[in-house]
Amino acid sequence: MTVDKHSDIACWIALQRVHGVGPVSFAKLLAQFGSPQQVLQNPSQVTGMSQSVMEGLYRPDWAQVEEDLAWLDNDGREVITLHDARYPQLLKQISDPPCLLYVQGEVALLSEWQLAVVGSRNPSASGRNTAFDFARYLAAGGLAITSGLAAGIDGAAHKGALAGGGKTIAVVATGLDRVYPAQHRQLAHDIAANGAIVSEFPLGTTPRAELFPRRNRIISGLSLGTLIVEAALKSGSLITARMAMEQYREVFAIPGSIHNPLSRGCHQLIREGAKLVETADDIIEELGALAGVETDLPAAQDSVSEKPERDGDYQILFEHLGFDPISVDSLIENSGLTADAVSSMLLLLELQGEVESLPGGRYVRTGS
Repeated sequence: MTVDKHSDIACWIALQRVHGVGPVSFAKLLAQFGSPQQVLQNPSQVTGMSQSVMEGLYRPDWAQVEEDLAWLDNDGREVITLHDARYPQLLKQISDPPCLLYVQGEVALLSEWQLAVVGSRNPSASGRNTAFDFARYLAAGGLAITSGLAAGIDGAAHKGALAGGGKTIAVVATGLDRVYPAQHRQLAHDIAANGAIVSEFPLGTTPRAELFPRRNRIISGLSLGTLIVEAALKSGSLITARMAMEQYREVFAIPGSIHNPLSRGCHQLIREGAKLVETADDIIEELGALAGVETDLPAAQDSVSEKPERDGDYQILFEHLGFDPISVDSLIENSGLTADAVSSMLLLLELQGEVESLPGGRYVRTGS
């Protein structure tokens, strides 16, 4: 395969691959020349760019572009440019939209109504379940669920959307020939088959810390609103939420225990104006009419499987085991049960997923 140096898509990729050309400088060049072809055909007329950018404009890496085009020459793989009619309009409205989107899966899905769901990479069991249940319910109602394929809340949101028979979009901070984290390889395959994986970064891009905020602006930019499930005060999810606010999109946050560090980021967002969310219906009230979400579905919290009735010592234990962490010693003292009985019941309940053990020998309920 010999690359056509005058073809539209080849020139878009070649210009993006010039070292030092980011979304802002790419947009400036487009505004000045009208198209990447004109930029690459007239590098001597380019002004205001660094020496390394100028060198790249004079000598584009056409061999690499040829490899990119070969990768794209497979079903379900496309590049969408800022000038493409299929480019999502919501994303185009942000201050620095990516000039290129690499997509694997359903391109049309990018223009459907979406809710971003993000949060901690190390959530509690309760947070993970909440993300899964909200995503499942809202995806079943017609909203596409958008997240970042990260471990924790992101992964739970993608899985919930798929479990609800809906669609999900993963925006990643690598090239589409990579999967990060590696543990989500199968999940990425499932998303590509039932939604879309998106990146603004060229093939071969490896995960780097500075790329994730750029990824986050796309997550929020594609979406009508962003839901934060669990986030510490320094969580990257707060970056996504604040980008959503800057993009004039809705921000939702789920509150939690004042003793849970993963609730503090959500509480901070609520203080800053995010909408407090307790049920998926709270989101539908804000977005449903606009996005056409169906509302005749069972409530998200009611879709969780019923827990068996508890009697005897188990009921006594649960009367003293809440959603705030509590130590085993306090449980023994407050319940009046023996240490052996409490330890045995906690082990069984943890295996059943009804309680979660935390550092320091503390326990917390995960559901109703």
